[in-house]
Amino acid sequence: MVFISLFSPSGASEITITAFGDSLIHGFGLPPDDGFVPQLNRWLAQNNADAVVINAGVSGETTAGGLARIDWTLQTNPDAFILGLGGNDMLRGLLPEQSLSNLNGILARLAAANLPVLLIGHTAPGNFGSEYQENFEAIYPYLAGQYQTLLFEEFFAPLKATGPDRYVRETYFQDDGIHPNAAGVSVIIDALGPIVLELIQQTRARK
Repeated sequence: MVFISLFSPSGASEITITAFGDSLIHGFGLPPDDGFVPQLNRWLAQNNADAVVINAGVSGETTAGGLARIDWTLQTNPDAFILGLGGNDMLRGLLPEQSLSNLNGILARLAAANLPVLLIGHTAPGNFGSEYQENFEAIYPYLAGQYQTLLFEEFFAPLKATGPDRYVRETYFQDDGIHPNAAGVSVIIDALGPIVLELIQQTRARK
Protein backbone atom coordinates (compact mmCIF):
# COMPACT_ATOMS: atom_id res chain seq x y z
CA MET A 1 0.00 0.00 0.00
CA VAL A 2 1.44 3.37 -0.98
CA PHE A 3 0.72 6.31 1.27
CA ILE A 4 -0.34 9.46 -0.52
CA SER A 5 2.39 11.40 1.30
CA LEU A 6 5.00 9.41 -0.59
CA PHE A 7 4.20 11.27 -3.77
CA SER A 8 6.31 14.37 -4.00
CA PRO A 9 4.35 17.62 -4.32
CA SER A 10 4.80 19.68 -7.43
CA GLY A 11 8.30 21.07 -7.43
CA ALA A 12 9.54 18.86 -4.58
CA SER A 13 12.91 17.25 -5.02
CA GLU A 14 13.54 13.54 -5.30
CA ILE A 15 14.55 11.81 -2.06
CA THR A 16 18.09 10.41 -2.11
CA ILE A 17 18.75 7.42 0.14
CA THR A 18 22.24 6.08 0.78
CA ALA A 19 22.38 2.30 1.25
CA PHE A 20 25.50 1.81 3.36
CA GLY A 21 26.81 -1.65 4.09
CA ASP A 22 28.79 -4.68 3.03
CA SER A 23 28.61 -7.17 0.15
CA LEU A 24 24.91 -7.81 0.75
CA ILE A 25 24.22 -4.16 -0.04
CA HIS A 26 26.89 -3.95 -2.73
CA GLY A 27 25.45 -6.90 -4.68
CA PHE A 28 28.37 -9.33 -4.56
CA GLY A 29 28.32 -12.04 -7.24
CA LEU A 30 25.32 -10.62 -9.08
CA PRO A 31 24.92 -8.90 -12.46
CA PRO A 32 24.74 -5.11 -12.04
CA ASP A 33 20.97 -4.98 -12.50
CA ASP A 34 20.21 -7.77 -10.02
CA GLY A 35 21.85 -6.47 -6.85
CA PHE A 36 20.16 -5.12 -3.74
CA VAL A 37 20.18 -1.45 -4.76
CA PRO A 38 19.02 -1.84 -8.39
CA GLN A 39 16.20 -4.16 -7.32
CA LEU A 40 15.17 -1.78 -4.55
CA ASN A 41 15.14 1.15 -6.97
CA ARG A 42 12.90 -0.79 -9.34
CA TRP A 43 10.57 -1.71 -6.49
CA LEU A 44 10.31 1.91 -5.40
CA ALA A 45 9.62 3.06 -8.96
CA GLN A 46 6.87 0.45 -9.30
CA ASN A 47 5.35 1.79 -6.09
CA ASN A 48 5.45 5.41 -7.25
CA ALA A 49 7.94 6.54 -4.64
CA ASP A 50 9.89 9.56 -5.88
CA ALA A 51 13.19 8.37 -4.43
CA VAL A 52 16.50 6.96 -5.57
CA VAL A 53 18.82 4.68 -3.62
CA ILE A 54 22.59 5.12 -3.97
CA ASN A 55 24.85 2.10 -3.55
CA ALA A 56 27.42 2.70 -0.79
CA GLY A 57 28.07 -0.98 -0.12
CA VAL A 58 31.62 -2.32 0.10
CA SER A 59 32.28 -6.06 -0.06
CA GLY A 60 34.02 -7.33 3.06
CA GLU A 61 33.13 -4.24 5.08
CA THR A 62 33.05 -4.52 8.86
CA THR A 63 31.42 -2.10 11.28
CA ALA A 64 34.90 -0.66 11.96
CA GLY A 65 35.37 -0.03 8.24
CA GLY A 66 31.96 1.59 8.07
CA LEU A 67 32.78 3.88 10.97
CA ALA A 68 36.03 4.88 9.25
CA ARG A 69 34.25 5.98 6.06
CA ILE A 70 30.96 7.36 7.36
CA ASP A 71 32.09 11.00 7.42
CA TRP A 72 33.29 10.79 3.82
CA THR A 73 30.00 9.16 2.77
CA LEU A 74 27.97 11.89 4.43
CA GLN A 75 29.67 14.47 2.23
CA THR A 76 27.30 13.35 -0.55
CA ASN A 77 24.43 14.90 1.49
CA PRO A 78 21.83 12.10 1.38
CA ASP A 79 18.29 12.71 2.60
CA ALA A 80 18.00 9.35 4.37
CA PHE A 81 20.11 6.32 5.19
CA ILE A 82 19.86 2.54 5.11
CA LEU A 83 22.48 0.98 7.40
CA GLY A 84 23.29 -2.70 6.88
CA LEU A 85 26.51 -3.72 8.62
CA GLY A 86 27.61 -6.39 11.06
CA GLY A 87 27.47 -9.61 9.07
CA ASN A 88 31.23 -9.68 8.51
CA ASP A 89 31.87 -8.91 12.17
CA MET A 90 29.83 -11.97 13.07
CA LEU A 91 31.49 -14.21 10.47
CA ARG A 92 34.89 -13.24 11.89
CA GLY A 93 33.78 -13.80 15.47
CA LEU A 94 34.46 -10.19 16.47
CA LEU A 95 33.23 -9.26 19.91
CA PRO A 96 29.62 -8.01 19.93
CA GLU A 97 30.63 -5.06 22.10
CA GLN A 98 33.01 -3.92 19.36
CA SER A 99 30.24 -4.11 16.75
CA LEU A 100 27.91 -2.27 19.10
CA SER A 101 30.43 0.50 19.66
CA ASN A 102 31.13 0.94 15.94
CA LEU A 103 27.47 0.94 14.93
CA ASN A 104 26.75 3.37 17.74
CA GLY A 105 29.42 5.67 16.34
CA ILE A 106 27.88 5.52 12.87
CA LEU A 107 24.37 6.15 14.16
CA ALA A 108 25.58 9.06 16.29
CA ARG A 109 26.92 10.73 13.16
CA LEU A 110 23.68 10.09 11.29
CA ALA A 111 21.70 11.54 14.20
CA ALA A 112 23.93 14.63 14.20
CA ALA A 113 23.15 15.02 10.50
CA ASN A 114 19.42 14.70 11.31
CA LEU A 115 18.97 11.82 8.85
CA PRO A 116 16.10 9.32 9.06
CA VAL A 117 17.59 5.82 9.26
CA LEU A 118 16.52 2.27 8.49
CA LEU A 119 18.73 -0.19 10.37
CA ILE A 120 19.04 -3.74 8.99
CA GLY A 121 19.88 -6.40 11.56
CA HIS A 122 21.53 -9.81 11.46
CA THR A 123 21.29 -13.01 13.44
CA ALA A 124 24.29 -15.07 14.53
CA PRO A 125 24.75 -18.85 14.31
CA GLY A 126 25.25 -20.86 17.46
CA ASN A 127 28.81 -21.93 16.70
CA PHE A 128 30.25 -19.11 18.82
CA GLY A 129 28.04 -20.10 21.73
CA SER A 130 24.64 -19.00 22.97
CA GLU A 131 25.99 -15.99 24.87
CA TYR A 132 27.68 -14.61 21.75
CA GLN A 133 24.53 -15.22 19.72
CA GLU A 134 22.30 -13.49 22.26
CA ASN A 135 24.61 -10.49 22.67
CA PHE A 136 25.13 -10.02 18.94
CA GLU A 137 21.45 -10.23 18.04
CA ALA A 138 20.55 -7.77 20.80
CA ILE A 139 22.64 -5.03 19.16
CA TYR A 140 20.12 -4.05 16.50
CA PRO A 141 16.90 -3.66 18.50
CA TYR A 142 18.87 -1.88 21.22
CA LEU A 143 20.36 0.68 18.83
CA ALA A 144 17.08 1.12 16.96
CA GLY A 145 15.47 2.01 20.27
CA GLN A 146 18.28 4.32 21.32
CA TYR A 147 18.23 6.27 18.06
CA GLN A 148 14.55 5.81 17.18
CA THR A 149 15.34 4.34 13.79
CA LEU A 150 13.25 2.05 11.66
CA LEU A 151 14.35 -1.57 12.03
CA PHE A 152 14.35 -4.50 9.62
CA GLU A 153 15.22 -7.12 12.19
CA GLU A 154 17.07 -9.69 10.06
CA PHE A 155 18.31 -9.42 6.50
CA PHE A 156 17.68 -13.07 5.64
CA ALA A 157 14.40 -13.50 7.52
CA PRO A 158 12.23 -13.26 4.36
CA LEU A 159 14.21 -16.13 2.80
CA LYS A 160 14.05 -18.29 5.92
CA ALA A 161 10.28 -17.87 5.94
CA THR A 162 9.90 -19.53 2.54
CA GLY A 163 10.66 -23.07 3.63
CA PRO A 164 13.18 -25.55 5.09
CA ASP A 165 16.83 -24.57 5.24
CA ARG A 166 17.91 -26.87 2.40
CA TYR A 167 15.21 -25.49 0.10
CA VAL A 168 16.19 -21.92 0.96
CA ARG A 169 19.89 -22.58 0.29
CA GLU A 170 19.27 -24.30 -3.04
CA THR A 171 16.68 -21.79 -4.25
CA TYR A 172 17.77 -18.40 -3.01
CA PHE A 173 21.53 -18.47 -2.44
CA GLN A 174 24.62 -18.36 -4.59
CA ASP A 175 27.00 -21.30 -4.49
CA ASP A 176 28.93 -19.79 -1.55
CA GLY A 177 25.88 -20.23 0.69
CA ILE A 178 26.37 -16.72 2.05
CA HIS A 179 25.12 -14.29 -0.57
CA PRO A 180 21.60 -14.34 -2.02
CA ASN A 181 21.08 -14.86 -5.73
CA ALA A 182 18.88 -12.52 -7.76
CA ALA A 183 15.70 -14.40 -6.78
CA GLY A 184 16.72 -14.22 -3.13
CA VAL A 185 17.31 -10.49 -3.31
CA SER A 186 13.87 -10.08 -4.87
CA VAL A 187 12.23 -11.86 -1.92
CA ILE A 188 14.13 -9.67 0.52
CA ILE A 189 13.20 -6.48 -1.33
CA ASP A 190 9.51 -7.41 -1.35
CA ALA A 191 9.65 -7.58 2.45
CA LEU A 192 11.92 -4.59 2.96
CA GLY A 193 10.26 -2.26 0.45
CA PRO A 194 7.29 -1.21 2.60
CA ILE A 195 9.67 -0.21 5.40
CA VAL A 196 11.68 1.87 2.93
CA LEU A 197 8.42 3.60 2.04
CA GLU A 198 8.08 4.46 5.74
CA LEU A 199 11.62 5.85 5.63
CA ILE A 200 10.67 8.04 2.67
CA GLN A 201 7.57 9.20 4.48
CA GLN A 202 9.65 10.16 7.52
CA THR A 203 12.09 12.02 5.27
CA ARG A 204 9.39 14.03 3.52
CA ALA A 205 7.91 14.96 6.92
CA ARG A 206 11.23 16.53 7.91
CA LYS A 207 11.56 18.63 4.76
